[in-house]
Amino acid sequence: MSAAAFAHPQQVAALYAEHHGWLRSWLRRRLDNAADAADLAHDTFVRLLASRTQHRFDSVGEARAYLRTTAQNLCINQWRRQEIERAWLDTLAATPEEHYPSAERQAIVLQALEEISAMLHSLSPKAARAFTLALICDMTDDEVGAELGVSGRMVRKYVAQAMTACLTLHARQTALELRHDLAP
Repeated sequence: MSAAAFAHPQQVAALYAEHHGWLRSWLRRRLDNAADAADLAHDTFVRLLASRTQHRFDSVGEARAYLRTTAQNLCINQWRRQEIERAWLDTLAATPEEHYPSAERQAIVLQALEEISAMLHSLSPKAARAFTLALICDMTDDEVGAELGVSGRMVRKYVAQAMTACLTLHARQTALELRHDLAP
């Protein structure tokens, strides 16, 4: 493939024609599922189309490296969603049927769990772990610090970063709900 910036749909179409089959095959081997491979290959090119940055590939190798990295990130996101969904289904299985939430409520909870997971994964590993240990395990700053090998002061900084991310997530969700409520 010649050097090109793929900002226009026609250029992405050319990249798609040249690399889609290869990417789908790569994903098929990775996922061992043809349907998921096809979906993620498609999503990889949709992401490229939606990107606001111009991508310049001077060789086939560069284009494929970019596509493979993007697809790999999509795989990781899918695996995280599947892990969250399995945990949610395990929780439901342990819940008496008369206490099951409605299908709509289940979908809302699952979406919220996915958003929280994505938020935690956007943090540094230590910040996410500090937040989890402090809030879920109810550990003190010093206990968390000992577990992570950092000071209690650093734990407070990590937890503050996570709380800021939580507040951002909450504000984003509130704004979406407000837009939905105001829509005609």
